[in-house]
Amino acid sequence: MVVVAILAAGRGTRMKSQLPKVLHSLGGRSLIERVLESVEPLSPSRRLVIVGYQAEEVKAAMQSVPNLEFVEQTVQQGTGHAIQQLLPHLEGYSGDLLVLNGDVPLLSSQTLQNLWQTHQEHQNAATILAAYLPDPRGYGRVFCDSENILQHIIEDKDCTTAQKHNRRVNAGVYCFRWQNLAQVLPHLEANNNQKEYYLTDAVSQVGKVMTVDVEDYQEILGINDRLQLAKAYEILQKRIKEKWMLAGVTLIDPNSITIDDTVELEPDVIIEPQTHLRGNTVIKAGSHIGPGSLIENSQISENVTVLYSVIKGSTVQAGTQLGPYTHLRGQVQIGAGCRIGNFVELKNTELGDRTNVAHLSYLGDTTAGTKVNIGAGTITANYDGVKKHRTKIGDRTKTGSNSVLVAPVTLGNDVYVAAGSTVTEDVPDDSLVIARARQVVKPGWRNKSAES
Repeated sequence: MVVVAILAAGRGTRMKSQLPKVLHSLGGRSLIERVLESVEPLSPSRRLVIVGYQAEEVKAAMQSVPNLEFVEQTVQQGTGHAIQQLLPHLEGYSGDLLVLNGDVPLLSSQTLQNLWQTHQEHQNAATILAAYLPDPRGYGRVFCDSENILQHIIEDKDCTTAQKHNRRVNAGVYCFRWQNLAQVLPHLEANNNQKEYYLTDAVSQVGKVMTVDVEDYQEILGINDRLQLAKAYEILQKRIKEKWMLAGVTLIDPNSITIDDTVELEPDVIIEPQTHLRGNTVIKAGSHIGPGSLIENSQISENVTVLYSVIKGSTVQAGTQLGPYTHLRGQVQIGAGCRIGNFVELKNTELGDRTNVAHLSYLGDTTAGTKVNIGAGTITANYDGVKKHRTKIGDRTKTGSNSVLVAPVTLGNDVYVAAGSTVTEDVPDDSLVIARARQVVKPGWRNKSAES
């Protein structure tokens, strides 16, 4: 049995932000959400988040996460002081405690599982995570014997010249036998310049401590400023893009492409430069996306092409062509074999199979059937100044250029709308509707007196 405690009380002054550090976004999710995700495979019995700075904002941001408990550290006096706040919450608990930092978002579940498994197999009082850094300056150095039993953790400023050559550093991730730690916590002392209580002081007092090394040191990198946040995003993107390219996805110019790790791609998808895939997006085999496109929280079926377009919260069926400069938003559903072309915006609209909206049109709150053709410049006027209304267009109906359909209005099947019409009333099946003023030509209209 393991309980997870996440340190999330700090302000993060170097972020220079009013937003608590752990709520800053990394690839579409907050730092603390990524930490919580990494512990899911461990199935912890409890998840405790230690909050302090703007505690209510952190709680509000995490309210959708089930079974999350918050512990207040009203005054931030170090990591040891933070864990001391758990004493009343874990009274009588006899399992393990995994301590993580809310600003270290790149740790993998495999690393944490290895740490906990080693802790249990060797019946350690504590097991700490370490890493070999190319440049260990500023980190506490870890010194162990040949069996990886911890001997010392020495802070960088206290290391001798020889000790500073040791690149093995403390990652700040710990697994404790809680009963051992609980006996030590009340006796920690703040004998340092910062007058803070350090969890590393408890490590040396709990009993047998073993060290586990992380394979990729980048997993332990913390976020203290915007530069480090950008570096973490770069690392995350490299992982994601390597994964998909090895799975059969073509990324043309990967450096110009960004992909959230919540996105799902199938083999033989091609992603062109300057394309960005966000949120819970799925793109199926054979689709060609970009260049210059943004797709967010959308489902794209097989063999769809998207060129210089923005798609949000929408579904596109197989064989449809989008763009250039198409904008889909607000739960748009497009059928198979459609063409949505240049400078077309669709909002909260459903299109049946083989329907075309080729250019220069806006359809809002519209339902259109199959084989519909929307002429250039067609607009559904869906807003009366108070409410939005729907337009319904039947199968095989065609609108001429520069038509306006004033909702609420229904066009039946096989309707033809004459170019330039403003349609305000329902039109029955198999009809031609002409709703425009009769053309009048007045010869000799030129104002001759103005030329004299």
